[in-house]
This record gives sequence, structure tokens and C-alpha cells, in this order.
Amino acid sequence: MRAIARFATHRPVVVLLGWIAIVVGIQAWNAAAGPDLRDEFALEGTDSQAAYDLLQERFPAEGGTIDTVVWSPSSGSVTDEAVVSAVSEVLDSLAQIDHVTMVVSPYDPASVGQISQSGTVAFARVQYDETAYNLPISTLEEVAATVAEADGTDVGGATLTIAHGGFGAQRLSDPEVGAGELVGLAIAAVILFFAFGSLIAATVPLISAIVALGATLGTIGLISNLGPMATTSPMLAVLLGLGIGIDYALFIVNRHRLGLKAGRDVRESVIAATTTSGRAVVFAGTTVFIALSGMYVPGIQFLSNLATAAAITVVFAVAASVSLVPALLTLYGTRVLGRHDRARLAAGVGLDSVPTPGRASRFVERHPLSTSVAAVAVLGVIAIPMFGLRLGNADAGNDPDGSPTRVAYDLIAEGFGAGSNGPLVIVVDLEDNAPYDPAAPPAALAGLVSDLQDDPAVAAVLPPQVNPAGDTLTIQVIPVGSPQDAGTQDLVHRVRDEYAPAAEGLTIHVGGSVASNIDFTEAISSSLPLFFTMVVGFSVLVLVVAFRSLVLPIVGALLNILSAAAAFGVVVAVFQWGWGHQLIGIGPGGPIEPFAPVILFALLFGLSMDYQVFLVSRIAELWHATGDNALAVRRGLAEVSRVIMAAASIMVVVFGSFVTSDSRILKLMGLGLASAVFLDAFVIRVILMPSVMRVLGRWNWWIPRWLDRILPHVDIDGDDHASREDRALFDATSGRT
Repeated sequence: MRAIARFATHRPVVVLLGWIAIVVGIQAWNAAAGPDLRDEFALEGTDSQAAYDLLQERFPAEGGTIDTVVWSPSSGSVTDEAVVSAVSEVLDSLAQIDHVTMVVSPYDPASVGQISQSGTVAFARVQYDETAYNLPISTLEEVAATVAEADGTDVGGATLTIAHGGFGAQRLSDPEVGAGELVGLAIAAVILFFAFGSLIAATVPLISAIVALGATLGTIGLISNLGPMATTSPMLAVLLGLGIGIDYALFIVNRHRLGLKAGRDVRESVIAATTTSGRAVVFAGTTVFIALSGMYVPGIQFLSNLATAAAITVVFAVAASVSLVPALLTLYGTRVLGRHDRARLAAGVGLDSVPTPGRASRFVERHPLSTSVAAVAVLGVIAIPMFGLRLGNADAGNDPDGSPTRVAYDLIAEGFGAGSNGPLVIVVDLEDNAPYDPAAPPAALAGLVSDLQDDPAVAAVLPPQVNPAGDTLTIQVIPVGSPQDAGTQDLVHRVRDEYAPAAEGLTIHVGGSVASNIDFTEAISSSLPLFFTMVVGFSVLVLVVAFRSLVLPIVGALLNILSAAAAFGVVVAVFQWGWGHQLIGIGPGGPIEPFAPVILFALLFGLSMDYQVFLVSRIAELWHATGDNALAVRRGLAEVSRVIMAAASIMVVVFGSFVTSDSRILKLMGLGLASAVFLDAFVIRVILMPSVMRVLGRWNWWIPRWLDRILPHVDIDGDDHASREDRALFDATSGRT
């Protein structure tokens, strides 16, 4: 770190130009190669994957996702000549699009149940040759554009409402950076200005974060040419990169400003800041990296892709913070201080480099035990909704009002019932009963159909569709409940556990988007214990090595889990229970997407460990210099708490701005991360952690001797001769610590 700092301070222009060359080079290479972002989704060993594989082998025309195009005229009937003419033209165009194998129109004589009894709503089925996850986005965009062009068409004096719905349509709601995120970035700049009192200082974290993000996005695009990279990877990189990129740089800038106020030379102060706070940044990035590695545990490529994108983001954010930031600080000189502070330094007037503890800090110091109990009680209450967490995939009924997927969902539900938005696809391997004879179906198949028709959760069973060889058929089952209803999930399990085994001589699989979502949820749920153990365990191990303490890492991990639980409580209350859902533009509530806890916990735990590292590393530095726990906690909190709160405020604004997105999952991630960072910084790090450290006293630094001997020695505090100043402060105040 010292070598990096010296190079950056002696060759700042070279470092700056080097970073510009890196970003421009990566982006140019990415533009030349062309990013190939795409989702590949497979759930090996699951029943829904078996259904998909069987259809791909024997019945490829039925093997892909089925979307719907639904329409309704403002007056009249869907069978009016003008409506039929306008819609038929749209359906003919859809049939010509690549990867669309079939469009089943309600106006075809063979179609069944695609016109509502009232005659005001009708829908067509759009059959693809791949699942929605594996379809090119360009195909879905062309389908959506063709439908959208016809929306609002005049049909014989009435206005035609036509919308594209289904799982493929929902993929098109993948988030993009919008005005809300840009406003959040602008607010972050304002917070930085007020925190530093210097516009120049405020630009350093922003430049560092933006440069790192530019390199990250280009690298993700390049990697996408080597293998599948999720289409949502860039947005996760933006979400994470802006937050940690600004935070990491902020801590180094703050330490440098303290050095300048203490009378240090610019280069000396930059080097000291990099070798102390810079080391803490590296360790903080390491804990985030470890937390993200847990996303590989479920073995699902979608999550692994997101973990890779997030890891790349962390690497560039850390690299820019410990190299580009020192270069910028060197170039800016003393201008990172406010005008008033610069004038006082020029006049030879000393500045107070040690902030005075605030009123809240003094209260925590005097009442550590009661403060700890009160903080835990508050977080516990907020976490209560988490115990009602239900994992699953929310359907389009939770999409924003007026969006195409929501319009399509509502029209289908109005005309045919909510279950028509998510039919089950039952795939039957006839085996010894091939070829299929419709005049004499196997008794087991007739029994299966009878069981389905008698099930109270089934609204309709459509006639079987048979492949040309007559050895495989599909049966579409329309549930009574919506795709996200618990009753629909129970129906899938009944078909698999009861009806399918009773059909002797037939091999039966349940597929379709609803069944795939259920299998996806169960696959992730089964991996959660290992995931949580790995993330928490490895993070604790890294901090034990860093702080030479067994107590602090365990306490920090427990408090991180508490803050994550509180954040999950907020998410469940809003997105599952529907509290205040109108305020953020979502539906009344649904299950929490199964991958959300994995992504959220990995990010939350990593970011919480960031603040733990930043706070405790400074306290540990003071402890090693003075041996006085009370002084170390008091001064460390005074120095770091303000910058933690400023950094947290920026993260809350940046993450919170994503609530303005049109994507439900991005709203969920934004609110969850913003809530967790707010609670972690303003309750746990500034109140609860210092209280606990005051209560524990010297036990904070306890570690068994045998463990201390076998652990590698890593200097997280850095080599900063400011420790002499810390000892002098201890000598002057030892009588009142």
C-alpha cells in the first residue's frame, strides 16, 4: 500500500492518464466486440426442467415459453369485423418473428376458451421455441413493439386496448438507469459538499466511483462474449458501484483531510491516509467479495453471473480508491479543505484534527448498556415481518399500473380469471401407450384428466395436444388462483405427488413458468443454510485475522445479521404485506423473489462489514497506540462516525433512488439496501457497536493465544507515524479516560 501511495503521489498525472486509458480502452474494446448480455436458465434435476427437455426432444413446437397477447375494444365485441381485422394483422406479423413457432388465434375454428363469455376480451397464445430466459431480448422486443404499435388503434369507432403479457413480456421490464438514479447521484454530490465544505473534495469520490464504474461496465460487456452474462448485471453493477465506489473514496479523503488539519504536508498526508484508511478499504472490499462468493453456492448460473458482475464492481472500486484517489488528492493539494480552513492554515493557525464527540456519542458513552438494549429492541421490532417471509415469484399483478404486462394481466384476469395468467403445462410421456389414439386414450390418462377436473384449485383443463409421433402430449391446466397464489403452488405439488404417481404406465412432468418458478424457489431455499454459513463464517475469519480479536468479529457478525433481519422486515412489510405499496408504484403485495434474499444478504452483509472495518480499524489503531479501550472507542467514534453517517446518507440516497425504477425487483433491492444501510450506520455502527465495545472493555481484544500464534499477521492499521500523536494524546488525557 505504501508503494502504491508513493507512486500515486509522485506520479499523479501518470496515474490519472492511466485510468483514463484503461476505461477508454476497455470501453472501445467492448464496443468493437459488442456486448452479448443474455440469460441462460436451467434447473438440472428438477421436474420442470425434465418437462422442458422432453418437449425439446419430442415436441419442440411446444417446448418454449408461451406468452399472451390480449385485447379489448372500448365498446362492442372482440368479434366485431373491425377488431378481427386489426388484430389478425398483428397476429400475422407476430408469426413472422424469429423464434416464434406458433400463434394460436381465438379466431381460429380449432381454438378453445380464448374469448371471454362477455365477448369483451380475447387473447392469443404466442409460442416460442425457447424458454423466456433463453430467448434473445431482440425477439421479445420485436413482439412487444408490434403489439404496442397497434395499441390505441381505432376499430369502428372504438379504441382497441392490446397488450403483451406473460413471462417473456416480464423479461422486458429489465431495469435501466433513469432520471431517479441520476437525481440520486446529484443529491449524493450535494451531501459530499456539505460533509467536506469543499466542492473540490466532493468531486474526488464521484470521479473515483464513475471511473471505476466505467471500467466495470466495459469489462462485464467483454466477459459476456466468453459466456452467458445476465442482462441485469449492468444494473447491479451501477447499484453497487455507485454506493461502494463513493464510500471507499470518501473514507480515504476524510483521513487525508484530518492529516492536513494536523499540519501534515500534502504528500505525507495522502500516503498516511492510503496506508491506513486505504488498507481498511482493501479489507472492506475483501469482506464484500467473500459475501458475494456465497451467491455461487446455489449453483444457478443466473446468480453466479450476478455474483461475477458484483465482484468485478468491487475490484475496480477498491483499485480506483487506493490509486486514483491518492493521485487526485495530490493534484488538488490543500483545496480539499474549505476556504476558511485553508486561510487558517496559511496564517499558521492550527486546526482541530480530532472532532469533538457529539451529544449522542456522549450519551452512548455514559449509558452503554441501556443504549444497547434499546437499539436491539428497536431493530427486533422492525425485523418481526421477516418471520412471515414467503419465497416465490410475484406475477404481473404486482407490476406498476399502466405497464403493458399489468394491462395484459388485468384484462386476462377480468375476462378469464387470474389463473389464466399462469397455466400449468403437464407433459405426458406415453411410453408403451404410443402412438396416442384420441378415440381410445389410455385409462391412466383419462384418470389423470378426471383428477385434474375434480381438483377445486383447477378452473379448466384444455384438450391434449399431441406431437406428430404420438408418443408425447401436453395438457394445459388453468388454475383458479393467480400464478403467485399459495394455492397454485399447492396444486403443482398435488399433481406431482398424487395425480402423476396414480397414472400408472405414464411418465408425467409439470412444466411451464409457474412450475419453473416453484422449482427455482425450492432450489435456492435448499441452499440457503450453506449460503448463510459460508458468508458469515468466512467474513468472521477475515476480521479475526485483521483485528487479532475473536470477540469483535463475532459481535460484528451478529449485529450484521440483526441489521439484515431488520431490512428483510421492511421488505416483507412493503412488498409482501403491501404496506404503503401505492407510494412506490407496485401491486398490493406478493411473495418475495427467491433470489432476492441471496443477493440482498450478500450485499447487506458485505456493506455492513465495510462500516465495521472502517469504524473498528480506527479504534484498533488507537487501541494499539494507547492501550486504552475507552479512549480508543471515544476518539475513534468521534473521528469516524460523521464520515460513516455521510457515507451512509449517500448510499441511502443512491440505493433509494432505485425505488423510482419501473422494475419491481429493482425497487425491492433499492428499498432493502437503503433500509439496511440506514439502520446499520445510524443505529448499529454509531450507537450499538460503540455501546457494546464500552461494555466489553478489554474483552474486545481477546483472542486465545494458540489461535493468535497460528493466524497470519496482517497489518490492517497501516504504518502511520501518527501513532506517536495518539500516544501523546493518551499521555495528556490518561487521567480522565
